[in-house]
Amino acid sequence: MAMASLFISSSPSFTLSPKTYTKYQKAYFLKPFSIKASSTSVDQQPTISLADKQPFPFKANSWQWKFQDKLLTIYYEEHGKESPEPTKNILMLPSISDVSTVEEWRSVAGNIAQRVGKINWRAVIVDWPGLGYSDRPKLDYNVDVMEKFLTDFISASDGPMKHSGKDLVVFGGGHAPTITLCAAKKGLLKLAAIAAVAPTWAGPLPIVFGRDSTMETRYRLLRDSLRTPGVGWMMYNMLVSNEKAIGSQYRSHVYANPENVTREVVDSRIALTKREGARYAPASFLTGLLDPVKSQEEFLELFADLDGKVPALVVSTKSSPKRSKAVMQALKGAKGVSKFAEVPGALLPQEEYPTMIAEELYQFLQESFEFK
Repeated sequence: MAMASLFISSSPSFTLSPKTYTKYQKAYFLKPFSIKASSTSVDQQPTISLADKQPFPFKANSWQWKFQDKLLTIYYEEHGKESPEPTKNILMLPSISDVSTVEEWRSVAGNIAQRVGKINWRAVIVDWPGLGYSDRPKLDYNVDVMEKFLTDFISASDGPMKHSGKDLVVFGGGHAPTITLCAAKKGLLKLAAIAAVAPTWAGPLPIVFGRDSTMETRYRLLRDSLRTPGVGWMMYNMLVSNEKAIGSQYRSHVYANPENVTREVVDSRIALTKREGARYAPASFLTGLLDPVKSQEEFLELFADLDGKVPALVVSTKSSPKRSKAVMQALKGAKGVSKFAEVPGALLPQEEYPTMIAEELYQFLQESFEFK
C-alpha cells in the first residue's frame, strides 16, 4: 500500500456507517467500512535535525499538459547547480495520496543536486495531475491517465526532461515506481536506473478488503459519493481535510516518529486538501483505480523484467504498516532488484529522514554510474 490519508484496518476505531450521513448517502454504503490508523513502534526512531531539513535553492515552474479536451497546469521544481561536469537527470515522483506533494522529495533533491562528483546530477520533482500543486480538474482518474501523463511529461519536446534521452533515472515513492515500471514494460519510456522508496501497488481499500465483485461495487459507490457535489465535500472534509485526521495519519503510519510531525507539516498538508478539486484523484486512489497491477506476482514481475538490464534499488522501512511492509519485503532478494536497503521510517522516509535517504540514493547513483 502507498501512503494514504486513510489506512484501512480490520479492527475499527472509526466506522463509516450509513447513519453517519444524510439520507442521500445511505444508498452508497451496503456495509460499514472500518477505518483505522495502524500504530507503529517508535523505539529508537531518530528525530529530524535542522541539517535534515536545510533549504536548498530550486526553481519552481509549470508545464502545460493537454489531456482530452483540457489543458492542465502541472507544477514541477528543478534542483541543480552550475558545473563543468556532465549532467544527468533524475525525475523524482511523489507518492500518490490525498497529501501527495513535491515537498516530500525537496530536501533529498537539493542534497543530491548540490554534491560534487564525477557526474553533475540535476533533479526534477513533479506533482501528479489532480494532486499536489498541479491542477485538479474533475477527471476520471485511473492508472492509464497517470501513465499517460508520466510518459508525456518525460517525452515532451517543451518539457523539463527533454534532454534525458536514454539516461533517465527515476526515484519514486509508493505507487510511483510501479506506474513507472508498467510504462517501461510497455516500451513507453526507457530507464537508465530506478529507485523505489517504500514501494507499493495496491490502494488502501483493495489491499485490505480485496477485489471481488461485491467489494468492487462498494468501491464504486464510495468513489461516486466522494465525487458528488456537496455530499462529496462533506465526506472528504470529515474524513480527511481536517487537522485531527491529517495529524493522526502522519503520527500513526506516515512518519515513524510522532515527534517529527510538526504543526508546519500538518498545516501544509491540510492546505493541499483544501485546493479546488482536491478529492477527485484521491477518491480513485482510495478505491484502487490508480493501482498499476492487481497482484503481488505482477508486482514482482515488473522488477524481474529489469534483471541484467536496469539497476534497481528498493528502499524498505522498518516501521511501515504490516501490509505495506510485506509488499516491500517481498522484493528483498527478488529477481531484478540489484540492491535492497532497509532504513528507519514508515510510508514517507524521503520526507521524514531526507539526509538518510539522500545518502542511500547517492550511493546507488555512484555504484550504477560513477564507479563502473
